[in-house]
Amino acid sequence: MGRRYTGAMKSLRAILIGLAFAVPALCFAQWQWLDKDGRKVFSDQPPPSDVPAKNILRQPGAKGRSVAVAEPAASAPALPAKPVAAAPKLSGKDKELEDKRKLAEASEADKRKVQEEEVAKVKADNCERAKRSKASFDSGVRISQVNAKGENEVMDDASRATETKRLEKIIASDCKVAQ
Repeated sequence: MGRRYTGAMKSLRAILIGLAFAVPALCFAQWQWLDKDGRKVFSDQPPPSDVPAKNILRQPGAKGRSVAVAEPAASAPALPAKPVAAAPKLSGKDKELEDKRKLAEASEADKRKVQEEEVAKVKADNCERAKRSKASFDSGVRISQVNAKGENEVMDDASRATETKRLEKIIASDCKVAQ
């Protein structure tokens, strides 16, 4: 069964559609004023009470036009014109953003320092092991190694020389000893 729109339903529908288009227009109600540093501030809230009326540039209800500041009365004596202080130059950098960047850089530097300390600790450990092993090889004591089958084998002169050269390379790189 289909429903038919009655005249009242059609007019209600038209009103609701009209309201739907009117509500966003209310959202565009914007305040605009100059803050104490001379920067323009845009908001949907009125400015704080410490902002003088002369610094309010736009307010809702003014139909998008700038708010005119009342001129002083003609009977008041004219004051000499003061030189207008230029608004402070903005550096284009946000202090909060700069602080976050510096904090991130400091954190990254701390991470690098920790990594470098770990590498230095590993190198020192490798250096000590290599020096002890080389001392064992230099002493002339017979040294055995476990082969792939799990059996102990006594190292011959060629394998001792190869191992000694490998240990010397480790000592040279990790102990920073110039040879």
